[in-house]
Amino acid sequence: MRVLIIGCGYVGLPLGRELARQGHEVFGLRRSALAETELKAAGITPLHADITRPETLAKLPRAWDWVVNCTASGGGGAEDYRNIYLEGNQNLVAWLADSPPKKFVYTSSTSVYGQNDGSVVTEASPVEPDAPTSKVLVETEAFLREAAGGTRGRLPHQCFPAVILRVAGIYGPGRGHWFKAFLRGEARIEGDGARWLNMIHRDDLIGIIIAALRDARPGEIFNAADNEPVSQRKFFEWLAAELKQPMPPAVAADAETWRRRGATNKRVDNAKLCAELKYEFQFPDFRAGYAAEIARLTA
Repeated sequence: MRVLIIGCGYVGLPLGRELARQGHEVFGLRRSALAETELKAAGITPLHADITRPETLAKLPRAWDWVVNCTASGGGGAEDYRNIYLEGNQNLVAWLADSPPKKFVYTSSTSVYGQNDGSVVTEASPVEPDAPTSKVLVETEAFLREAAGGTRGRLPHQCFPAVILRVAGIYGPGRGHWFKAFLRGEARIEGDGARWLNMIHRDDLIGIIIAALRDARPGEIFNAADNEPVSQRKFFEWLAAELKQPMPPAVAADAETWRRRGATNKRVDNAKLCAELKYEFQFPDFRAGYAAEIARLTA
């Protein structure tokens, strides 16, 4: 397959490397040429454009079998999210409309679920987040689903083969918010530590993206999270025991505090992913994934 990866960073670069290893012809789109040597070393042909500036896309080839948009905002507020995610995807769909790929995979976020009661959420659960950035992600998903259904606005249009992955907190080599905070001695247990954390190892996310490119039906949404949500307290208890370090101190927190910060408290269910894409996890839970990271640190 001829594959275009948009956003060759923490996920996109190793994704491209794996697809190239499997024999696909892989191109990587970035805004600058800063990582060109790294892309070439991974077997990826570099391309340069900015998805927030559609005029830069016009000069690029459009004949793609698979396209993956795994761009990251790099922080920022709702306006940055709107530029990169909503308008960026709108620009990509318009650019590819005359010659759509066989599959287009977009990495969204489980932050679209605003639940704060510890409930289990599936792809059918309401998406009504409080955070302005997450609301933009909901808009972005709605746009892509309309495109996949053959309509944009009120006009019938050729179906665009978009698949949406709602990705949990990514961890892996060099990354993991709570893990790194623990190592720095800056971690804190919020309230009683009952708030649920949902995670996925980077290598499993790469495998899920490839499974979605192969087998997912256009218009479908999948939760990309591992098999076991874990409470914040249980996560730190396991880390403390593995690293023989004291538990982090507790700080006051409640549902209203989380709401103001845009934090949520839910358990993300991945049953649809496992059933429909038949994906088998390399790191089915946080223990397996972080044991590998701890071993890497102590090697």
